[in-house]
Amino acid sequence: MHVDAVVIGAGIVGASCTFFLAQEGLKVALVERGGIASGTSGSGEGNILVSDKEPGAELALAQQGCLVWKRLASILPDDFEFEEKGGVVVAETDEHLHALTRRTSALGGAGVTAHMLTSSELRELEPHLAHDLAGAAYFPQDAQVQPMLACAALVKHARQHGALLLDYTEVIAVERDKQGAICGMLTSKGPITTPRLINAAGPWSSQISALVGLDLPIQPRKGHVVVTEPLPRLVLHKVFEASYSETVNTSDTIPQVASVVEGTKSGTILLGSSRQLVGFDSTIEVPVVQAIVRRAVRYFPILAHAHALRTYVGFRPFAPDHLPVIGEEPDVPGYYINTGHEGAGIGLGPISGKLLSQLILGQALDMDLAPFLPTRFQKGGVRS
Repeated sequence: MHVDAVVIGAGIVGASCTFFLAQEGLKVALVERGGIASGTSGSGEGNILVSDKEPGAELALAQQGCLVWKRLASILPDDFEFEEKGGVVVAETDEHLHALTRRTSALGGAGVTAHMLTSSELRELEPHLAHDLAGAAYFPQDAQVQPMLACAALVKHARQHGALLLDYTEVIAVERDKQGAICGMLTSKGPITTPRLINAAGPWSSQISALVGLDLPIQPRKGHVVVTEPLPRLVLHKVFEASYSETVNTSDTIPQVASVVEGTKSGTILLGSSRQLVGFDSTIEVPVVQAIVRRAVRYFPILAHAHALRTYVGFRPFAPDHLPVIGEEPDVPGYYINTGHEGAGIGLGPISGKLLSQLILGQALDMDLAPFLPTRFQKGGVRS
């Protein structure tokens, strides 16, 4: 089989890469060792956020990402539960409130729509929140999708444009020509010749890079999510505590827990979130689950008697500088990387896929990729 490009990984990033390349007429093979969204994308909450970012490169990417999601929701016929519900960031103490006020102002200066809420405004937006909070801010641009449905919709559309889905297919080896450029790969379903290979394997991206002789400093970052039984609509927005962004920016093996509470169209409520660097240990840790539940009930006391339907663990692709890795490896022509989005992969996946497609096709880029290029790790001596 010969194709113009192979994409490894059928999560939101790989599905987006396949979607945009197929739209431009390239013959693309999407290779996935499991099913669509069977990895990280199927284990997340479907967040499309600007509220948890800091002014800078990732925020700019997220702002562009919101625009791409709106466009996808308008052109794709499939219902993947895209909802611009907005986000409410709550501060438990006066100290947290002062920090949240400064941060909201800084984000506003960077073009994010946001404002601090009065007590009455907060009650109106989230009537079931605890009444003893110091304050909160509102971010109307935050949105949500059902990630498995979104991945399926992108892959479906890409296949209608000629893309091939090779699910339940293992990547065994990557082939390079005498000049070191990508020329093909061997899979469990046979060989594929191609001049382009796109690594969108999420937490498993470093294993794919090893097949081409490169080190890629991506680690799996474990997270727990608790799902309640279906309930009346008690949580109207994505609600998370102000310290959430601090846990995102840590690099700790000790579990970091900050409350995230979010309703879904099915009536279940998703409770998160935890973060820890412990490899691919998928053990559900009862103390972490208990901490998540305690924090959720702290903010929504009405959930105290709700029943948990299930708890699951997922792994986010963690980069040491907390930025995605998007671009071509100059040491291996034809080898492209699109990974490291950590917990923001759903929000950033489509814009990352669009940008990489533009790069591959030599088109004008929607934004500068310099902060995200894989070459930024060379000074750290990560090349093998």
